[in-house]
Amino acid sequence: MPFTSPVRVSLIGLGALGILHAKDLNDHPELCTLTCIADKARQARYAEQGIYCNGERLTLPQAAPEDTPAEPADLVLVCVKATGLEQAIADLDNYVGDGTVILSLLNGVSSEDRLRKAWPKARVLHCIAQGMDALRVDQKLACSQHGRLVIGTDREELVPVVKDVLAFLTSVGIPCVEDTDILHRLYAKWMMNCGLNQTVTVYEGTYETVQKEGEPREVFKKAMREAMAVANARGIALTEKDFEEYLALTDSLSPHSMPSMRQDALAGRATEVELFAGTMLSLAKEYGIDTPVNAWLYEKICALPHKA
Repeated sequence: MPFTSPVRVSLIGLGALGILHAKDLNDHPELCTLTCIADKARQARYAEQGIYCNGERLTLPQAAPEDTPAEPADLVLVCVKATGLEQAIADLDNYVGDGTVILSLLNGVSSEDRLRKAWPKARVLHCIAQGMDALRVDQKLACSQHGRLVIGTDREELVPVVKDVLAFLTSVGIPCVEDTDILHRLYAKWMMNCGLNQTVTVYEGTYETVQKEGEPREVFKKAMREAMAVANARGIALTEKDFEEYLALTDSLSPHSMPSMRQDALAGRATEVELFAGTMLSLAKEYGIDTPVNAWLYEKICALPHKA
């Protein structure tokens, strides 16, 4: 059934996507009640440093994982990095109930399965965040392109839920569209991430690094083609049209910005390389596909120093 206003929304992960969409939601208290889930240490850090979106300091309602809400959330947005998914699942347990709708904004092709396993009675939809052009330093987000969420499901019984979520997100100003072949879209985005995020990180650059002709752009395209071959082996029919679409999307991004993986590397944080080249190498081995470019990218990224 459609959501009833105000929609109870819980969000975890105040990185770039989390900050952006927390602002969208918090700007519409007449339509939803937002709760950002963060442990006490994070809450203290946020209070000290502030949370900013394009120069505006945000005041976001927060709650700790151990708090007990009067009712579970209608909608949960999971905006953490893949490296934080297991902790996020533990932290969200008090906020997810039977029928709660969950959107995972994580990269990769596997987080939805993990969330379904954690909460089999929740309604987990596939979601892809794309086209966002942002830089985040600590909790300060500068975003020039909002991007959009692409939402869908591979389960027929959840199709009406997709429609309800699209209507709600549109009402609070979050650009979103439905994709009726969401697994195809999921793997197409993964193809782009394997090329774009990893190449910019290894070459220590920005989007401009792969937008101009040269060695990095060739590595970027070869890494994407390896991902396409693996997806095709799994029965996901990525085509040259998909390749060109995501090439064009990359070329439309601000040349001075950079993907989140590069930002993580600069900050000494663990990267999401296991979602990209890590997954790629595992699947390539299963299907007997040679992926030397992603193997090289994986080795280089794994060797980057990061804080424990």
